[in-house]
Amino acid sequence: MVWKNPWYNPALPHHTPEGFTNTASVAHQPGDVKRWRDERKAAGLPTPPAGGYPLFIEQWWQRAVINQHEEDGVWWLGHATLLLRLQGRFLLTDPVFSRRASPVRFAGPRRRTPLALTTADIPRLDAILISHNHYDHLDKSTLRLLLRRFPDVHFFVPLGLGQWVRRLGARNISELDWWQESLFEDLSFTAVPAQHWSMRTFWDRNRSLWCGWVIASDSLQFWFPGDTGYTPELLQIPQRLGPLDAVALPAGAYAPRWFMSNNHMDPQSAVSLWQQLGMPLAFPVHWGVFELADESLDQPVKELQTLLSETAGINDNFRILKIGQYLPLANSEASLKKM
Repeated sequence: MVWKNPWYNPALPHHTPEGFTNTASVAHQPGDVKRWRDERKAAGLPTPPAGGYPLFIEQWWQRAVINQHEEDGVWWLGHATLLLRLQGRFLLTDPVFSRRASPVRFAGPRRRTPLALTTADIPRLDAILISHNHYDHLDKSTLRLLLRRFPDVHFFVPLGLGQWVRRLGARNISELDWWQESLFEDLSFTAVPAQHWSMRTFWDRNRSLWCGWVIASDSLQFWFPGDTGYTPELLQIPQRLGPLDAVALPAGAYAPRWFMSNNHMDPQSAVSLWQQLGMPLAFPVHWGVFELADESLDQPVKELQTLLSETAGINDNFRILKIGQYLPLANSEASLKKM
């Protein structure tokens, strides 16, 4: 039986009868995957970070400490997992607390840095945001643990993932297309475009959508892009929704650039996008945990430090956080000085 996209809307360019697509043509050429894997294996990539993994952990990891009485802010928990507190509500993005980002426990990219906190450390959880279905962003084991602790947590997912989380036991689900908005308590959640793809098996490629999320409160707008390559389409987000006050910009899993740039931003494109956005408060994500591409764990931060040294005299709003570190999001110089 041929699968047909039940959400297909011919008026929307990212919809197809077979699933979803990027609005720009960014497909790889036949043979590119094999070429990348062969070159990666021959070169022995990725290499360990300078000084080895223990030194990297010492420099770029700390245990997250959750104080429920602090102001609005975000804890970067590693890779694309963020714990946000906005107007007293706790939100979690793309939670992955497992040892591997993989469909099996014995193979696939393994965690190179410890958990900054466990599911038992989360004081309260109001919502979980999922950007897409890749294993480093959508982890069944983690979601099951979270649902046991927080059975009424509200899920925000892109089209095609509603039934997936429902089968795990989720009761409250908002399943959105790009530019659709959902109101939750005193916050709004808008699914926004990203340049990426989806797949969990050999049979479901691009049958679910991928997206970023803009979460808006009375006082600020926060953008979590999920996974995305750079595209001018991203600049439509502030044009349509208004200025962004804080952003988490992906800056890892980019090597080799000839292969990865369609779907992942590198440090250069992350900093360039930040500048095009007007240099709001920003920090890099999607690095430091899983070795998904050819760069070493510390390469993104080295490149970012070099790039940001050139803008330090103009604007220092781009903050490189340790895994587990807290960043206040209130719009005041006093809050930023707490860094």
